[in-house]
Amino acid sequence: MPETFYVTTPIYYVNDVPHIGHAYTTIAADVLARFHRLTGQDVFFLTGLDEHGQKVQQAAARAGIDPQTHCDRLTPQFKNLWEKLNISNDGFIRTTDPPHKSVVQRCLQGLLDKDLIYRAEYTGWYCTYDERFWTEKDVEAGLCPDCKRPVEKLSESNYFFRMSQFQDRLKAHIQGHPNFIKPESRRNEVLGFLQKPLEDLSISRPKSRLSWGIELPFDRDYVTYVWFDALVNYISGIEFLPAQPAFDRYWPASLHLVGKDILTTHAVYWSTMLMAMNLPLPQTIFAHGWWTVNGEKMSKSRGNVVDPYAMVDKFHGSDGFRFFLLREVPFGQDGDFSEEGFVNRYNAELANDLGNLLNRSLAMLERYTDSLVPTPQTTTDQEIDRQLKNTAEALPALVNKHLTNLEFNKALETILALVQLSNQYIDKTAPWTLAKKPEGTARLHTVLFNMSQIPGFLCGTLYPFLPVKAEEMKNQIGLQMSFSTFRFFENLKWGMISPGTQIRKGDPLFPRIDIKDYAKETMDGREESKVQLRGVGKEVEKTQASIPPEPASGIISSTLAQDSQITIEDFQKIQFRVGKVLAAERVPKSKKLLKLQVDLGQDQRQIVAGIGKKFDPESLIGQLIVVVANLKPTKLMGVESQGMVLAAGDKEVQGLVTLSEEVAVGEKVK
Repeated sequence: MPETFYVTTPIYYVNDVPHIGHAYTTIAADVLARFHRLTGQDVFFLTGLDEHGQKVQQAAARAGIDPQTHCDRLTPQFKNLWEKLNISNDGFIRTTDPPHKSVVQRCLQGLLDKDLIYRAEYTGWYCTYDERFWTEKDVEAGLCPDCKRPVEKLSESNYFFRMSQFQDRLKAHIQGHPNFIKPESRRNEVLGFLQKPLEDLSISRPKSRLSWGIELPFDRDYVTYVWFDALVNYISGIEFLPAQPAFDRYWPASLHLVGKDILTTHAVYWSTMLMAMNLPLPQTIFAHGWWTVNGEKMSKSRGNVVDPYAMVDKFHGSDGFRFFLLREVPFGQDGDFSEEGFVNRYNAELANDLGNLLNRSLAMLERYTDSLVPTPQTTTDQEIDRQLKNTAEALPALVNKHLTNLEFNKALETILALVQLSNQYIDKTAPWTLAKKPEGTARLHTVLFNMSQIPGFLCGTLYPFLPVKAEEMKNQIGLQMSFSTFRFFENLKWGMISPGTQIRKGDPLFPRIDIKDYAKETMDGREESKVQLRGVGKEVEKTQASIPPEPASGIISSTLAQDSQITIEDFQKIQFRVGKVLAAERVPKSKKLLKLQVDLGQDQRQIVAGIGKKFDPESLIGQLIVVVANLKPTKLMGVESQGMVLAAGDKEVQGLVTLSEEVAVGEKVK
């Protein structure tokens, strides 16, 4: 059987709105999963959602729905984003999945049977946001040491896991396995944490305070602590998500990817839980850094949360965004995101270097050899040819080395070095000059053959990072293979694109982002953020004369003035369609505007609607609504809106037009 590679992301909190941090971890895991598949390994890539806990219960109560319905409505915002980012996960787990619950209860019962769980009275400071207790020495000024929110003092009877029994064993494991916690700074951080006495872990919550969780198998009055529940997903997922139970096949995990804020729960809680269950520990837990935005901490209150949906829509698909996140900073360090920095790197390295190399190479094959790869004349080989060939042939091993060490930026740097060398090769060999001389034909064919090989190496090594563009590149250079069967070391060979291959030059791989247009778009967004239109509140003075006085806020009011009658011909121009709300969040700095991701059947739209005072974003997930589908896009508060939803009300929204019957998404409304 082939060697296995099991990689996981954390399971993300279902109440969160997906942001750059979620995308970062998941894209990194996807790159590794795709790469290890290329090397012929048997890969399982798991991600999913954490759906239990007090915050979920409270949010559902506010929305007037049960917690399961609340979770079902929110789940698509993650699933749809992973599809949009071309994430190739093999499993998607939800902690509300019945098989997961069974595994959690089995683990709990097993630990109780070993006398590793006991019941005791406890008084401590409780943080509702983090759903955990803190000791007196942890709390300063009445605030949680992690999230800095107020804590409350609770006294209650709970069940505890004897985590303290495993402190010395865990320290010894970390010291004896240098790759267990990475990077080195995080390993030292955990060892420092373990210098203090390790306390036992409360693993239950009384139903009288929290009912939304997995019931303890030995006491129906309690549910399990959300972190105990969540961490078990790494073993439950490979028991029931593959076609056949695959625990023995994939465990221990090759790699848990986590953010640095949840390192302790993984390195300490999870490790001691596994020790208590007599299970081997994962090979590596890697804690990466955080992203700031324009030098500031990302937060909803600042209104600077990077929306991955918007980045993909705005900048020519997902591959540029994937590239930037892993190219910009060494994995493990903190990074700073700015759209200006993104545009500059995109233009310089993707549009100018990589895209231009493919375009000029195929253009010369098209011009000089009728779009056919020529036969090289080996007698005309020169040192410059050998340098290009040697650099290309060395690339797979170097990329393998860097990705094995999770050095994503170095892997991309190495690939881009070949791109730069290849552009220099074209400049120095000057095929356009060789083509003018009859005696230059042999040399021209050698140069063009060499140029044709480089895109093969590039699409093969870039595929884990840029799956969409690698596929486009492969098709343009006439490489007849599927990445599902492609093998990194076997197929990346000089001569993989044989003489006589027909190339098919297509559209530019990475259309350049015009800085002037980008600057204008940004300025337009700032101007529009000053405008409030009818239907979302008090009308204010328009800052742009071109903005019409009609409602363009993403809602249509039910009130029509007598002088606004239209003909049947006018009405027939409007396309009303059934849409399903996939995700919803508030527009920063606006109390009224919500940004909706709406499925219209054949496409997905982003619609900004002025319904935020009436509806919480979470309550809209999964709703079937009526959308004006052929409205010209506009911007509100700097956010593009690609349609309108129908709502009732004049100055204030009173209700939303929804469908009580199940109707296919995308259906016309007449």
